[in-house]
Amino acid sequence: MPQITVDYSDTMENAFDREGFARALHEATVEIAAAKPEACKTQFRPSAYTVFGYEDPGARGHAIVHVTIGLLAGRADETKERLAEAALELLREHVADAAFTLHASAEIRDLDPSYRKFDR
Repeated sequence: MPQITVDYSDTMENAFDREGFARALHEATVEIAAAKPEACKTQFRPSAYTVFGYEDPGARGHAIVHVTIGLLAGRADETKERLAEAALELLREHVADAAFTLHASAEIRDLDPSYRKFDR
């Protein structure tokens, strides 16, 4: 915990400082949601095929990124909202201005009570 997943259009690959974003998001998650630094884990999943609205799927004019952060239950809605806003602000800082329109979103959710983990 927390489990962070970042889905993004691969067309923004060269404009997205993923390592810088992850480190800054981990810091924000520790500060805002009282997570332990060593518990923060982020997985990036590039998507080779993104469709926006009615545009030609091959058009490179748009990029999409969605951040999902799963936390153990018990955080107040206000905490989740602050963390979602922080994630969006950090995306603004870690995605360079490029030849695409960026559509960004973030969702903070409670992990299911069945969540289990192990570290080896």
